[in-house]
Amino acid sequence: MTVRSVVLGCGSYLPNRILTNAELATRIDTQAIDLIVLATSTPDNTFPATAVAVQHSLGINHGAAFDLQAVCSGFIYALATADNFLRSGSHKRALVIGAETFSRILDWTDRGTCVLFGDGAGAIVLEAQEQPGKTSDRGVLTTHLRSDGRHKSKLYVDGGPGSTQTVGHLRMEGREVFKHAVGMITDVIVDAFNATGLSSEQIDWFVPHQANKRIIDASAHKLHIAPQKVVLTVDLHGNTSAASIPLALALAVKDGRIKKGDIVLLEAMGGGFTWGSALLRW
Repeated sequence: MTVRSVVLGCGSYLPNRILTNAELATRIDTQAIDLIVLATSTPDNTFPATAVAVQHSLGINHGAAFDLQAVCSGFIYALATADNFLRSGSHKRALVIGAETFSRILDWTDRGTCVLFGDGAGAIVLEAQEQPGKTSDRGVLTTHLRSDGRHKSKLYVDGGPGSTQTVGHLRMEGREVFKHAVGMITDVIVDAFNATGLSSEQIDWFVPHQANKRIIDASAHKLHIAPQKVVLTVDLHGNTSAASIPLALALAVKDGRIKKGDIVLLEAMGGGFTWGSALLRW
């Protein structure tokens, strides 16, 4: 037997509708959550962590809560981190969140960035459950994370409390990001396939970071993932950074595409560069 991090549910928030804490409390037993990992590049404060504010708002006063920063890859990094905590036995149930307000760090005179990014939040709840230890298990099957700081200048924010004492603005070399994205993304997905023995034909749904449709289409084509298996929301939400994958998951679950037992492939790439993949059975 082995321990897997099994998805119990997911949800999302977009500015046209507020999901209140009271409503959340009716959907999940918030006191059962003993770990909150929140991925964001736009925290409410330099400190404390936004995760602690979420913990307090949910009426939770036990366990651990912390933020994690890996830009657009943040949700994959947060998922991998929570999965390792749960599999270690130190925690039982985790709330994994991706939340961004990128509108606060955009230069509205820069047409190359201000039309691309949006605000939003999404989350999943994971629970440690014993499984047989096979690819037929429910839960997170494998995660793979990468980073390479040589590419910082291609996608970054030109400010911070330790440098300029300002928030700064997002800066991006779009062509350079695209040039590296497809290769980096496909590499970590191949790692996921190698780790599990699964193939693109066995994937039910591909839920990529919603940065750019050209990147998504090129990655799916290179990996031989059928277009009808790709969940696209970039046309609805824009690039919401760490929030984009959980937002897409919530939409695909709500409309009935993603169902219990489906094999779901996640991937993301963000500033730094950071990138990663996760393969799970819903």
